[in-house]
Amino acid sequence: MIWKNKINSSTFGLLFTVAAALFTIGMSWVSYINPQIFSRMQTFLFDCGIDTIGALVSAGLFYGCMKQEGEGASAFRILNVFVSTGFIVNFLLYFTLGVPGQKVLPFIFALLSKLLDLLMIYYFYQYVRRTLNFEGKLARWAEKGIPILLALQNLVILSNIFYPTTFLIDEQGMYQATDFLIIEDIYLIVTSIITAILILRCKRPVNQKVAGLTFIFLPLINYIMLGGTFGNASQYGMILVALIIMYCIIFNEKSSKLAAAESELNMAAHIQIDALPPVAPEFPDHPNVSLRASMHTSREVGGDFFDYFAIDENRICFLIADVSGKGVPAALFMMTSKTIIRDYALTQGSTSEIFTAVNARLCENNETCMFVTSWIGILDTRTMTLQYTNAGHNFPMIQLKGQPCEEIKVNHGLFLGGIEFTRYKQEEIQLRPGDRLLLFTDGVVEAHDMDNHLYGSRRLQQRLDDARDCPGEQVLDRIFDDVNKFSEGVPQFDDITMVILTIT
Repeated sequence: MIWKNKINSSTFGLLFTVAAALFTIGMSWVSYINPQIFSRMQTFLFDCGIDTIGALVSAGLFYGCMKQEGEGASAFRILNVFVSTGFIVNFLLYFTLGVPGQKVLPFIFALLSKLLDLLMIYYFYQYVRRTLNFEGKLARWAEKGIPILLALQNLVILSNIFYPTTFLIDEQGMYQATDFLIIEDIYLIVTSIITAILILRCKRPVNQKVAGLTFIFLPLINYIMLGGTFGNASQYGMILVALIIMYCIIFNEKSSKLAAAESELNMAAHIQIDALPPVAPEFPDHPNVSLRASMHTSREVGGDFFDYFAIDENRICFLIADVSGKGVPAALFMMTSKTIIRDYALTQGSTSEIFTAVNARLCENNETCMFVTSWIGILDTRTMTLQYTNAGHNFPMIQLKGQPCEEIKVNHGLFLGGIEFTRYKQEEIQLRPGDRLLLFTDGVVEAHDMDNHLYGSRRLQQRLDDARDCPGEQVLDRIFDDVNKFSEGVPQFDDITMVILTIT
């Protein structure tokens, strides 16, 4: 299962386009050194050269767009694969056309060439639709009508297997068109016209519109100049030129925008990290209290956060939270929530009062309906009494000295930012030297493996028990490494944040 994730479809596509390039090079050399083939193919030498160069460029173009993300990238790669296939089919068609008595192979390759034309125009439409964002009634009609038209056109071409509807291969192995050849062009004409109209009407820069239109007009100009010659490779060469233009203009512009966005996200990530306290804080007045934390976001910026600080000379406040959603919106809400919680923690007397006030504040003008689950505790270092309140967050793990780890399953209140007049309760627990408390977000217990099994609370408890004698930072590292090992081959889908309190 793991290797299937590591070798993705882009890798297979690259291998195929490279293989197509090597194939065309080999076939060109065979045709040159073989006198019989050379004498029959000398009219195709120009085409062979275009096929060879085109296949090499196509492989390079595919490699260049392998790491492209976002809408349209997949369609562009598939389109490129079909172009590489077209070079192979053209070469095979050259080798079999004009051979007396040979009808089956040239028929197969001619049929494949026609089907490739249909698929190329379809994936070209898909590419420009996703990258240029078509809108309106015509776009909605095209989205439903073009696939139907494609299916009907395929049936027409495949009907030549049973009856020469649009073409045939004669006894001399030569291609012959019938009087109904125009039927083959219906799909190409209709789809091209609709796509051209949608490109011209879309709200995109002129250079992107022109780049998209080259895929339609360059092959058409080439086809007219050659008098409608069937199977001429220069038509595929024009298609490749159009692909290069689209890649350079559309992809490069999108890449520059993505690079700018990535730079801004990286800056936002630094700001977010700087807003968090150090993962190994020092409380000189409380040497018997150790707090450690770790946070690993699933994206550049995350919605999880933690905090700890001294309220006064006798009390330490610490908390963990998880904002709904992911990415930039969650990060913005996270910064707001963290600031509000700290402000009220320094002014309110208890954890229940803190969360009651914070909830009322977050509900004000919360038009996005975002919310945050959180757990907050205040430790009195004179008595080691821990006062805490849970607002819809995961139950923490407590490890009392000499006892196995277990969850603190006390009914928690509603998440913060949900209902304005919610009032929260508080609980207390007595801690002693050797006791340990672990706070975590759901990215830990909800991590899953290749078979969709969850990491779960029991596994977390076992890891915490196994690391009983380790310092806090080592415990967090071991848990995170175990989560990664458990979910190997599956991308991290959520932020993983943990805070551990140890009484020494």
